[in-house]
Amino acid sequence: MKVTANLVSDEGYWKRCCKARWEVCDINQHGISWKRMYFERNLEGIIENFVPETTDPTLLNETLKLSAPYVRGLNIRQLLPPVKEALIKDDDASDAGSDAGQDGPNIDHFDFGLITPGLVHLEELHLTYGVRGCGMNFEWNLFQFTARDCLLLAKAVKACHTLKVFHLHRSGVDDEKVRVLISNLLDHPSLLTLDLSHNKISDSGARAVGKLLNGRCNLTTLNLCDNKIRSTGAAAIGHALGKNTTLTNINLRLNRLGDDGGQAICRALLKNNTLTHVHLGSNDLGEPTAAILSQVLASNKTLVDLNLSCNNIGADGGKSLQEGMGENSTIRAMDLRLTEVGQENEYCINQLLKRNREEQYKLGQTS
Repeated sequence: MKVTANLVSDEGYWKRCCKARWEVCDINQHGISWKRMYFERNLEGIIENFVPETTDPTLLNETLKLSAPYVRGLNIRQLLPPVKEALIKDDDASDAGSDAGQDGPNIDHFDFGLITPGLVHLEELHLTYGVRGCGMNFEWNLFQFTARDCLLLAKAVKACHTLKVFHLHRSGVDDEKVRVLISNLLDHPSLLTLDLSHNKISDSGARAVGKLLNGRCNLTTLNLCDNKIRSTGAAAIGHALGKNTTLTNINLRLNRLGDDGGQAICRALLKNNTLTHVHLGSNDLGEPTAAILSQVLASNKTLVDLNLSCNNIGADGGKSLQEGMGENSTIRAMDLRLTEVGQENEYCINQLLKRNREEQYKLGQTS
């Protein structure tokens, strides 16, 4: 690599290098560049197998210097904890501690502050704090995202001014940790996509997210799927959405909004004129939410995709949605699977959606 990194630009050469090293190679994930793919995946492998306090950082440092011009994104699927000496020698006590998730001290992982200053072109960072394929060696400590991890990561992301996409999922991010992360993202100059899906964020954390949306951020995509946000948190996010002018895509699927939370989001859609894609699936929404959604459909001129799947909207709610769609000309997709809106209502809504799609197609042809 020391010889070829800066001398060889031929994609055929780097394609052979990738094929020889990895069975599955998808350059679509790497900007359709074999060279970029090689350097990104090589660096990912070093980070994923780096054991803090044990692994010699020499290889990492050398690779970082060679890789910096070519790395645009990193997808880190595991982070190994440092090797700790067991504090409890008794096997029975150790097993009991492991079951309770309490054996040994808290474990900190790789410090991304070691690499982000050197990756001057880094635009995407996808992280999961956990260990893949641990099998019978499973311990809860292997999947801890500690307070120190959070602080170090937040500082690293804040300092990475080129970062556009930040994903931190399946890592047990709770309210306290999301507040630390958000406090370091408030004035981020380039961040466009924030994905905190499949975590443990509830109402307090949602208020921090609302503060981010109210601030000077330029976010266009926000994914909070599969968290624990209820009506209070939804109200905070809804209040922020009513004023936000950059966000185009929000995913709140698999939370616990209920009708109070759903109505708060819908009231925001009456004011918001930038959101185009909204996902409210699996949130225990019912007829009261559908009634306000009917007003949204009649007045909102920017929304094009609305997902309401897996909610108990019912036939009366379906009728309200149909009435709203009768006055709508922009929405082209609405997911109503498992909502009990009734076959007739669903058929009529789909016909209206088809009408909107055809009208949009005609406009596109004439322009």
